[in-house]
Amino acid sequence: MSGAEPTHDKGEPMVEWRISDGLVDYETALAEMEARVADIAEGKAEELIWLLEHPPLYTAGTSARIEDLTDPDRFPVYEARRGGQYTYHGPGQRVAYVMLDIGKRGRDVRQFVCAMEDWVIKTLAEFNVRGERREGRVGVWVTREDKPANIDGTPREDKIAAIGVRLRKWVSFHGLSINVEPDLEHFEGIVPCGIREHGVTSLVDLGLPVTMDDVDNALRRSFDTVFGGK
Repeated sequence: MSGAEPTHDKGEPMVEWRISDGLVDYETALAEMEARVADIAEGKAEELIWLLEHPPLYTAGTSARIEDLTDPDRFPVYEARRGGQYTYHGPGQRVAYVMLDIGKRGRDVRQFVCAMEDWVIKTLAEFNVRGERREGRVGVWVTREDKPANIDGTPREDKIAAIGVRLRKWVSFHGLSINVEPDLEHFEGIVPCGIREHGVTSLVDLGLPVTMDDVDNALRRSFDTVFGGK
């Protein structure tokens, strides 16, 4: 496991950055995340951004519908206890677990989720990818002008990042995932986030030779512009 030193601006909460090497077991990550959230809530630890990859698996959020798990025997399925529906995690996907004290950051959950989306969008912009929100859909999307339009003539849109968070005592956990170079065929065992009308893409699928280190560096820079270290 490798990581960065905690950083902060004067008078603002410290944020530790951690990057795990290899694939991290999901249940191990969940236990560590919940322990850290408890310590943050009690003032015993700094806020944490944890960057990692998981082995292939599906997670079910609190709104998951069983009919959206189309291949239940393909990979392990975990109850994530976060918002949202079914999500895939696996090698080549950067997962960012976000443990921030929202109690000290305005106590505005809607604004926090919006900031998470902005963080992804600004990160993608560093690679000249235009990530966009879509009303009524979870995650961040890209318009695929390079692919045939939908039957109704509208441009095809693919999902490139998922967002799902939970708060406990005003401390956030879970977070986001960005598809860097995962096996996109692995998404076929679920209906990602319950949306059947659109596909899934990745930075490499878009033709960009982006590495995980590139994405980590962009996440770090974009975090500072969105959250300001506080």
